[in-house]
Amino acid sequence: MTIGAICSREVVFVRRGQSVRVAAELMRQHHVGALVVVDERDDGLRIPAGVVTDRDIAVAVVAKGLDADGVRAEELMSGEVATARETEGVSACIARMRARGVRRMPVVDARGALVGIVTADDLLELLAEELSGLAHTVANEQRREARVRVV
Repeated sequence: MTIGAICSREVVFVRRGQSVRVAAELMRQHHVGALVVVDERDDGLRIPAGVVTDRDIAVAVVAKGLDADGVRAEELMSGEVATARETEGVSACIARMRARGVRRMPVVDARGALVGIVTADDLLELLAEELSGLAHTVANEQRREARVRVV
């Protein structure tokens, strides 16, 4: 299965120069804990530049008593953004998330344009479904064998 098949295609984003207040308002409005920070190209493509989380805002702005209107999203965003290609497999994505220590990754197409976001929660849900299916297979096999091998 590819990341493109499981990622959320509705991505809430903020532009680099927008304020942290705008970012927080978007998080509240859309009920999300992270935004992708994007650069918009002249051709309309949105290229991921970073990620800002609610924790970033709480720790780096609120806890320090900074003015949320005076801090820009790009000042909080993660450094070099880790992205997943929509065509890559789940295992490769999980390995990169683990290596980078991130719970969310923007998903990009072949041009590097933002097309989705995948989260640890998405991956856990997928893996839970797969494990549940496997558990049912084992249980069904045991029931089948009990019927067939009645002694």
